[in-house]
Amino acid sequence: MRPNPVKRALKEGKASVGTWLSLGNVAAARFLARTGFDWLTVDTEHSMAGIETTSAILGAVADAGCTALARVPSNRHDHIKRILDNGAHGVVVPMVNSRAEAEAAVAACLYPPRGTRSVGGSQHALNFDTTPVDYYAKANDELLIVLQCEHIESVRNADAIFSVPGVDAIFVGPNDLAASMRGADGRPPTPDATREVMQRILATCRKYKVAAGLHTSSPEEALLRIEEGWQFVAITSELKMMLDGAGVVLRGLGEGRLRSDLAKY
Repeated sequence: MRPNPVKRALKEGKASVGTWLSLGNVAAARFLARTGFDWLTVDTEHSMAGIETTSAILGAVADAGCTALARVPSNRHDHIKRILDNGAHGVVVPMVNSRAEAEAAVAACLYPPRGTRSVGGSQHALNFDTTPVDYYAKANDELLIVLQCEHIESVRNADAIFSVPGVDAIFVGPNDLAASMRGADGRPPTPDATREVMQRILATCRKYKVAAGLHTSSPEEALLRIEEGWQFVAITSELKMMLDGAGVVLRGLGEGRLRSDLAKY
């Protein structure tokens, strides 16, 4: 069975860098999977990608030798099972705010006796370059389980959540986390408050020996975060990279060519 290099790297304390696939486009994923990213995550929470398209993307990424991940729409057993049965090397589970939710997510990823995942599917074995029998025997040790800390309630319950056995990484969603920290008047958190929360997340990950991860907006920010000790690091998305590239071209043609503020994406 093909080993999961991202899972191994994180356990060894190394950084692993990838990006988000938000367009639901198989061709874009095929190209990106050959560029050098350690992993690519299909976002099925906020994108238009259905299960058939997601399965095709996961297969294209896996066949290129890249680690194929998917963020599920929500922390539900059926969502997690379906993504894994259709070939994901691991899952990113959004909005995990309590220990019970963390335990449920981990259980949905793993076969008995360690979890509650049911036996079935066919694409999963292909993406691990093995047989179904071998997959069922070894999948528990190769699947990457990433839980998202993207609400202040999750930060308050960090010790209870991050200590759940089977969790490989905690991934911060900075936009949702900041939104949950707004004051009663709607004002965003101060830079100091944001910094304090991020430091608490990182320290708690270290305490329980799980990889800390987050989404970054540039290679420069990614390198800074890796220096701080963050390991599972995403840099923007394929959409943002495409728009950034278009912006460079259009600005090169002269003032007035760029028709919109690409930063909003």
